Amino acid sequence: MSKNYALSAEKRDRAGKGVARALRRDKKIPAVVYGDGKEPVLISMMEKEIAKEYQRGFMYTHLCDLTIDGAKQMCIARDIQLHPVTDRIEHADFLRVTPKTKIVVDVPVHFLNHEISPGMKAGGVLNVVAHELAVLCSATDIPESIDVDLATAEIGDSLRLGKSKLRSSAVPVDNDPEYVLATILAPKSAAADEAADAAVATAAAAASAAPIAEGVKKEEKK
Repeated sequence: MSKNYALSAEKRDRAGKGVARALRRDKKIPAVVYGDGKEPVLISMMEKEIAKEYQRGFMYTHLCDLTIDGAKQMCIARDIQLHPVTDRIEHADFLRVTPKTKIVVDVPVHFLNHEISPGMKAGGVLNVVAHELAVLCSATDIPESIDVDLATAEIGDSLRLGKSKLRSSAVPVDNDPEYVLATILAPKSAAADEAADAAVATAAAAASAAPIAEGVKKEEKK
C-alpha cells in the first residue's frame, strides 16, 4: 500500500521563463497539476520542501496530499525536472488521482536472503538484470517493491519474474513469467584472472610493437 507525504503550494497566474526565474530567486519552483478530467492548474512550491521529499527517493511511487491554497487533493509526481549541472529541482508535474485511477509506475526490485543463499555463500556473484520494473496498478495500491527470494538460489540459477512476489494487486506491464531479473554467476578463479590479465598484456604488447615493425619494413624497402 502506498504511503502518503504532504506538500503545500500556491496557484500562479502566469507561465514562462521570466516567471520561473523569479520564482527560483524566491527559493520556489514552478509546477503543474493535471488529470482527473479537470483543467491543469499552474502552481508554485517551496524548493526546500519538495527537494526533501525527492531526496527520499519515493516521489514516483508514494502519493502526495497536495494542499493548494487550502484545498487538499491526492496526487502523484509524474516528472521532476533537474538542472543539468546543479541537480536542483527546476519544475514538477503532478497527476491528480483517485482510488479508481490506474497508472503505470516503475517499482524497484529487491533481492532478499542473500545471507542464506547457497550460491552466494559459495562465493557466487548476483548479476542484476532488472533493478526496477514497470507495473500497472491502482494509484492507491502501489507496491513498495518486487521481491525476489534468494534463499534457495544456487550458482548458475536464473531468477525469473514468475518466482517473484508483488505486495499488491499490481501486474507487471511485461508479464512474462520467464523474464530474467537476475542470475547467480560463478566466482572468477585466480587462474581465470591471471589468464585474462595475460591476454590483456599480450594484446597491449602486440599493439605497441606493430608501429615499430611497420617502421622496420619501410626502412628495409628503402
